[in-house]
Amino acid sequence: MATFGNLSDRLAETFKNLRTKGKLSAADVDGTVREIRRALLDADVALEVVKDFTGRVRERALGDEVNKALNPAQQVVQIVNDELVTILGGQQRRLEFAKKPPTIIMLAGLQGAGKTTLAGKLAKWLAKDGHTPVLVAADLQRPNAVTQLEVVAKQAGVAVYAPQPGNGVGDPVKVARDGVKFAQQKLHDVVIIDTAGRLGVDAEMMKQAADIRRATDPDEVLFVIDAMIGQDAVATAKAFQDGVDFTGVVLTKLDGDARGGAALSVASLTGRPIMFASTGEALDDFEPFHPDRMAGRILDLGDILTLIEQAQGAFDEDEARKVAEKFATDTFTLDDFLGQMQQLRNMGSIKKMMSMLPGAGAMKQQLENFDEREIVRTEAIIQSMTKAERTTPKLLNGSRRMRIARGSGSTVTEVNQLVQRFEQAAKMMKTVAKGGMPNVPGMGPIPGAGYGGKAKVQQKKKGSKSGNPAKRAAENAAMAAGEKPAIAASSGGGSGFGLGGAQPGKGKAGGPTEEEMAALQKMMGR
Repeated sequence: MATFGNLSDRLAETFKNLRTKGKLSAADVDGTVREIRRALLDADVALEVVKDFTGRVRERALGDEVNKALNPAQQVVQIVNDELVTILGGQQRRLEFAKKPPTIIMLAGLQGAGKTTLAGKLAKWLAKDGHTPVLVAADLQRPNAVTQLEVVAKQAGVAVYAPQPGNGVGDPVKVARDGVKFAQQKLHDVVIIDTAGRLGVDAEMMKQAADIRRATDPDEVLFVIDAMIGQDAVATAKAFQDGVDFTGVVLTKLDGDARGGAALSVASLTGRPIMFASTGEALDDFEPFHPDRMAGRILDLGDILTLIEQAQGAFDEDEARKVAEKFATDTFTLDDFLGQMQQLRNMGSIKKMMSMLPGAGAMKQQLENFDEREIVRTEAIIQSMTKAERTTPKLLNGSRRMRIARGSGSTVTEVNQLVQRFEQAAKMMKTVAKGGMPNVPGMGPIPGAGYGGKAKVQQKKKGSKSGNPAKRAAENAAMAAGEKPAIAASSGGGSGFGLGGAQPGKGKAGGPTEEEMAALQKMMGR
């Protein structure tokens, strides 16, 4: 996550130095805690929070749980992870819905924090869960705020209540109250009220927000805060808590490149949980906030659970089963390949997904250089093929590939590379589908791994093992003719050529046969 990128790098470097030590002394712990303190302060985490955090880490790191651990360095990382989860709120807190609909959710915060866009994101997220939300345009102060909310509602596919044009015209308290009545009449089970903000905290804004709260009696009041505003985050949060009070916090603009650590302080200093996080500009860039998962991302430990949830939401289970069967029966086509890529694109940014993997911090440069438009170009190449070509890639001769390159705005080399990648992927997945381990290009086979089928038994070469060229030739000739070759008696004497003292023609006693003599004469050029 970009906002905490610098903090992640600093902490990862600290733990890297720690892992080289087999046993930790008090000086090692103090040095580590000192580096953590610097990293948190540089990230704009509030001083009060930093003191409490590093104090608890030091106390636990010098305790018995580390001294008796098999790997003290890993134990310290676990302690930092636990304490980071604590300052982020401990456990996830879900929305509390009213027993009698509609559930009323009021958004509050400064102007520019992203309340209006967040209203659309929250509404779309609730609609996916089967709710019927309505957005209420109670921000009548900011220019074009009502129009923006209407556009966002249309994009999210939800209803909007906007009786006033805004731009300083209308009574926001009356609009909010009437919006709740509208929801009751139209059977909307959730009301999301977008309120006005200011560039800074002032008495007029607080009074208006407090009046709307009294008029609507919301079930949830969400304080929307920009993760990039620095140390002002704490002061703003406390001012809203005193003036309006709120039940939860929403962090926005977590995809920015600011230090963002002050946002980590809000939950700890206000005692209110962070409930949601906005991670981009698109309406789907929105997720419930899990303190343990966020701590894992900050410490570069990954967030596999969120990745799995996103995959489950984007991939169709029946379709996945059909594709698996196609892999196993070797009937996977470029059409199926295209469908899988489109489902992958529906999951959102591939860079964000990759950043959720453990150790993604070490791949930061590669992730930055990754071009997500590559998937679009690949789709264009496949869509430029005929149905027959997608089903049977072997039809793709030189002229066809040139036509596809022209149709997709690519080069023949790119078409060739796509076909090659498809064939490699299909081969690997076929091996996996049969229970084997794939031979990864550039890595070779994995030692000790099965390959899905029975290994071919290498048959021993049939033939004479004699060191005598003449005898070996004779025995091989006898085997080819279907006869049993003569075997020298173990007790029989003989010369260096293996010739015993028996009469010629009587191979039983170990002497050479007529065929052996003929082969010997031939070898000697006679």
